[in-house]
Amino acid sequence: MGTLLLLLIFMGCTTKNVTDPLKAALASENPLIKRVMEQLDAHEIQIRYTQIDRRNDSILFTDHDFQVDTNNYFYPASTVKFPAAVATLEKLNEVDSLSRDTRFYIEGDSIETTFAKAISEIFAVSDNAANNRLIEFLGQDGVNNRMWNRGVAPIRIAHRLSTSNADDVTTKPLIIYLNDSTTAVSQPIINTAIQPLQLNRTKKGRGFYADDSLQLDAFDFSLKNYYPIQAQHALLKRVIFPEAFSKDQQFNLSEDQRTFLLEAMHTLPAKLGYDPEQYYDSYVKFFMFGDELDPIPDHIKIYNKVGYAYGTLTDCAYIQDTENNIDFMITATILVNSDGIFNDNAYEYDEVGIPFLAQLGRELYQYELNRKR
Repeated sequence: MGTLLLLLIFMGCTTKNVTDPLKAALASENPLIKRVMEQLDAHEIQIRYTQIDRRNDSILFTDHDFQVDTNNYFYPASTVKFPAAVATLEKLNEVDSLSRDTRFYIEGDSIETTFAKAISEIFAVSDNAANNRLIEFLGQDGVNNRMWNRGVAPIRIAHRLSTSNADDVTTKPLIIYLNDSTTAVSQPIINTAIQPLQLNRTKKGRGFYADDSLQLDAFDFSLKNYYPIQAQHALLKRVIFPEAFSKDQQFNLSEDQRTFLLEAMHTLPAKLGYDPEQYYDSYVKFFMFGDELDPIPDHIKIYNKVGYAYGTLTDCAYIQDTENNIDFMITATILVNSDGIFNDNAYEYDEVGIPFLAQLGRELYQYELNRKR
């Protein structure tokens, strides 16, 4: 069995004889996988892969984990925009005067938008400003509580992204258009003061830049957002397969809202009018296609949310091949910061991180093509 397994891995094939397909994928001789696996400690990898089976009317999940641990911190970056989008749609259901097409702007901001546009921008190109507008609508506590209430945990959204008021505990008011001539102003939300996370690996590296000055000390992430693999995967499952969960674990989304959300999650940037040269198909699709510029085939849809910042790349994805009738889920994170310095913009995203995630997706896709259901 051991010789056969090694042979299958070397050939890049997987079959029903592989008892742990994730371990088999990570044992690949492909250099995009191998060079990362040879430096595991440096890359802080965590992966959850889920096989999906159907029995009559039931959805069955089989999870395979590699180094998944809620106590080992990684920076989630833009993956936190996914819970913000879901929480926004749920809150809209609770306010009769609002819909996802309601126009609004943030007090002090000149950009007018809609909730639908903000959510589409979040998934198509991972727009930070769009996410921050939703945080002003929800409050950090609003996102956290809605996730915890549905069993998406642990999670701690503490701050906005790439903005001067990132850590403010009080949200800015929204100026909301009730119709073409009437506006209303939302009340600010005062959120819970952030306490340092008590987790492993919240201090990383050997130095960081602050105000253009190199500080020779570990970079402290303890006041940052916290959204581990388990929570990311739990949210993905509830959005893609709500029927697999009890009513109290399902988000309060209408079928129309859920259809909109799923469409936003897999729509490629060019379909929304973004320049395809800059925002190519795989711009925010790391698994399978992240290291390529070629168009993604029409029969493969990837419903996902990526994040990349501070040398950490993360993708949480449901991958569906309608031509071959297969689907599966992967959530994975990898740190690529070989010099141990943060805020220096010297991270190996394109050289190491994205190629690893892309090849991991291809290895598991190949396994799914051959898996007996």
